[in-house]
Amino acid sequence: MKEKFIYYTKEILLFILVITIFANGISFYKSQELNKQPLKLQSIKLFNNTIYTMEKDEPLLIHFWATWCPTCKMEVDNIQRISKHYNVLTFAVKSGSDYDIYQYMQERGLDFPVVNDKDGSFAQEFHINAYPTTFIYDKNHNLIFSEVGYTSSIGLYLRMLWASYFPKDN
Repeated sequence: MKEKFIYYTKEILLFILVITIFANGISFYKSQELNKQPLKLQSIKLFNNTIYTMEKDEPLLIHFWATWCPTCKMEVDNIQRISKHYNVLTFAVKSGSDYDIYQYMQERGLDFPVVNDKDGSFAQEFHINAYPTTFIYDKNHNLIFSEVGYTSSIGLYLRMLWASYFPKDN
């Protein structure tokens, strides 16, 4: 019995390792065409008609998602969690009206800043081809990390910590 438990535990851990390597490989491949330029945005209008102003000397997480995206729905709590500790700006791409986004946010208890990218123009500017896609910029608004696909809370926190303490040299 003990040998079976050890065998299956090893198999499960190996499976998780292979899936993790595979998912990171796909993310790396998909992120090759993303816009790698320093962030130029200074302020932007959110779906609720407020203005979001980029904080100077602080890292920023920019997250592209959609209400119709199944992976985004799984990841939304991670974005909510990190938004309580770091600067986060999200773009809801082709997700309906401002009211549709408001309802989506209310139903899930979300309150992070959202830009309604109705026509996908911001997504095009960042060269987004898959959702969710996350960018992490350092305090100088240089891109430090980009991720296509699901990212865990711990992964987001570690990347934001890195961006906080190890900004890119200009």
